[in-house]
Amino acid sequence: MSEKVYGIDMGTNSIKICQKGAGVVLYQKNMIAMVRKTEPLALGDEAFSMYEKAPKNIEVKRPVVNGVIADFSAMQAMVQLYFKGFKGKKVAENLNAGSNSEFFMAVPTDITEVEKRAFYDVIASSSLKTKKIRIVEKPIADALGAGLDVMDATGRLIVNIGADTTEISLISLGGIVQSRLLKVGGTKFDEAIQQAVKKKHNLVIGMKSAERLKMNLASGIKEDEEVTFDVMGRNLITGLPNKVTVTNHLIYDAMSESLSSIIDSIKFILEKTPPELSMDIMHDGICMTGGSTRIKNLDLLIQQETGLSIMKPEEPELTVAKGLGMIMENSSYDHMAYNLQESSLH
Repeated sequence: MSEKVYGIDMGTNSIKICQKGAGVVLYQKNMIAMVRKTEPLALGDEAFSMYEKAPKNIEVKRPVVNGVIADFSAMQAMVQLYFKGFKGKKVAENLNAGSNSEFFMAVPTDITEVEKRAFYDVIASSSLKTKKIRIVEKPIADALGAGLDVMDATGRLIVNIGADTTEISLISLGGIVQSRLLKVGGTKFDEAIQQAVKKKHNLVIGMKSAERLKMNLASGIKEDEEVTFDVMGRNLITGLPNKVTVTNHLIYDAMSESLSSIIDSIKFILEKTPPELSMDIMHDGICMTGGSTRIKNLDLLIQQETGLSIMKPEEPELTVAKGLGMIMENSSYDHMAYNLQESSLH
């Protein structure tokens, strides 16, 4: 029987909630649509369907930006509605928190104490009335969910490329040796694609269209063969709707600067790695997680630039949630989660 123990991964692009004994029970876009800034209209995937299409009185927003909570009240409202129900029904039937519930919150490592505290307070100051809240460093949950053994004295390098951020972490003996949070991810790729299409074709496109171009044309390695994809938008000169054909070479050029930033940050962590742990990484390579790792040949790019082998789990966007589930299920991982009262959150 499933227990009322939940793990929450509040990502920039999506929110994942897992339950002890039941696995991942909710996986939705991390978006909320508000009417007149106060009244919730839609959550998750439904809110995302309204993004870039809503009238002025409806605001569709992402509560998490660059890996941290940017709109606390919106994030808290979302979590409460997921657990208490919205429009008379539950998004996921198993979500039913109360005073006897326990929460495990995944938080990025390389952020401030105040920013970490916000993840805790989303539950602590909510109407869910539970006081049992524990913090888990995101890279630790990420590595566990990716199938890595983080308990032994072996160095593991994990690179999580998400929507707004890339978190590069070196893990050994259940702790984080080095970590770096870079404000580059899938959304930054989309913005760069928007600008490139605007400059090249005088066409203004939305973020959803930019994402479609990325998923269909993007590659970490510049390909010789030209591949094209049609996109629609608003012509800058005429102001009228228009359709243009975009090439994979334009997309590669648009993303190259952001990809270089990720490579440079990986090399920075490798340069700071102690020699004995460097030997482990040389042997085991790099583990890549996060939704943006699905970009074609991105693993090949990192392999070529670092000379290290690459490992990718089957569901790279769910590794943090799966890792939280493992910590909840296995008492030997209990020390990886802590209460704020037990730690200064350094």
